[in-house]
Amino acid sequence: MLIIGAKGLAKEVLEIFHQKNELENLYFYDNISKDIPDCLYERFPVLKNTKEVLQIFKKDNRFTLGLGNPLFRLDFYKKFKDMGGILVSVISPSAQIGHFGTMIGDGCTIMAGNIITNDVHIGVGCLINPNCTISHDSLIGNFVEISPGVQVTGNCVIGDYCSIGTGAIILPKIKLGNSVVVGAGAVVRNDVPEGQTVIGIPAKVLTKKE
Repeated sequence: MLIIGAKGLAKEVLEIFHQKNELENLYFYDNISKDIPDCLYERFPVLKNTKEVLQIFKKDNRFTLGLGNPLFRLDFYKKFKDMGGILVSVISPSAQIGHFGTMIGDGCTIMAGNIITNDVHIGVGCLINPNCTISHDSLIGNFVEISPGVQVTGNCVIGDYCSIGTGAIILPKIKLGNSVVVGAGAVVRNDVPEGQTVIGIPAKVLTKKE
């Protein structure tokens, strides 16, 4: 298994693999950072180029995303899929996920302490950081980043590539268009059009001056 990234979030993903006792033949990939050792924690090899990745994929072509930004996740998904990789989800054993009508797409990263109830649909490549709640009948698009402590209440629709800041609250029946950014701690009580950034309580669209 290959974890894309070798810094903050990737280390948190590593902890999930440890808790699931799945540390054998685990690799990281980081071709940018100059301060990353060749072996993380003196145990897990860090691949630095695609040639090394292709060699690993001959044995095991599964990979998961250990980085946060939605567009970065999308770009790396495309890159490694084109190399023959298969994107897989990583879900913490302590996440509580409803058993009725809930669907989770490929390549999602679901961290510890999350509560996802019934009839929730989560798209491909999403990141749900620790201690979030996603309530019934909500639809989360593809490559969405949900920061720690976010509450998505019932019957919400979150578009593709959205980024929701730490501690934000999305009130019931709210719809966020694609690529919406919600600031940390915001309370969203009205629909937000595609591409907008909202902040505050209640959340308001961020102007150019702000």
